[in-house]
Amino acid sequence: MPSSTGVTDEAGYRPLMFSIAYGMTGSVGDAEDIVQDAFLGLTRAYQAGTAIAAPKAYLTTAVTRLGINYLSSARVRRETYVGNWLPEPVVVSTDRPGPAEHAELADSLSMAFLVLLEALSPVERAVFMLREAFGYGYPDVARAIGKSEANCRQIFARARKRIAAAGQDADSAPPPARRAEGEELARRFFEAAEGGDMDALLGMLAPEVVFHGDGGGKARATRNPVAEPQRVGQLFVGGIRRLRKLGADLRPAWVNGRPGVVTYDAEGRVVNVVELDIADGMIQAIRSVSNPDKLGHLGSVSDLARLPVK
Repeated sequence: MPSSTGVTDEAGYRPLMFSIAYGMTGSVGDAEDIVQDAFLGLTRAYQAGTAIAAPKAYLTTAVTRLGINYLSSARVRRETYVGNWLPEPVVVSTDRPGPAEHAELADSLSMAFLVLLEALSPVERAVFMLREAFGYGYPDVARAIGKSEANCRQIFARARKRIAAAGQDADSAPPPARRAEGEELARRFFEAAEGGDMDALLGMLAPEVVFHGDGGGKARATRNPVAEPQRVGQLFVGGIRRLRKLGADLRPAWVNGRPGVVTYDAEGRVVNVVELDIADGMIQAIRSVSNPDKLGHLGSVSDLARLPVK
């Protein structure tokens, strides 16, 4: 029930709304802004005496449409992005649960899935994500984006074909047992990398492994994906060796629901975030975000990886 000044019970929808907004934007800060705007709109509606029969549907519609508007402007920025684009990482410590928004998100959207969504138009992305990631029915999807159910079914089918054409499937979060296995594999992988044990590393990297780095032209990162286990292993060992010499520390974390690490410098500032994509007991992909613009929500950002300003 709403209070006389705003929203009370509806606050329970905030984690889901954050997940939808983040799925649309790939940005933690922008997702939080969108959710705040949606809840502000709901509060104002209540204060104006408007009867809201289904607050969840109201919020879903507001967040989805704000996300579509965001993408219309963000697409221009991403077309001029330097190097690989990866979403802002959502990090939950392995030692303690994170905020509710992040905990729910961790079971929904991996970096791979968000990169996959970049191939879709804003409306296709909204329809596909609401259906595929969050299980919304077509009547709810249609209401959220303002189109007919039949049209939404066509949009979803078209989006699924476009994603299939990219040669990938929309992934889902691993079950608890697989998560435990992934966490153990990640521990051994980073331990081997820090020790420079290439043989151990190569035994954990899938033959088709690919490394993706996102520095945004502002921090050290590979401009293009790096393939082949030997090259990926050498790249990773060399990078960790350099950071270790500078006093950096790798701390285990869950990154978008996948095992990974956050690297901190000697002063406790964030250097980068690494996510491991694990399947069939092997590391299929490694994604590293060092763009300082995408790390500020995690705390103070280090200068260790920054490129000199020209």
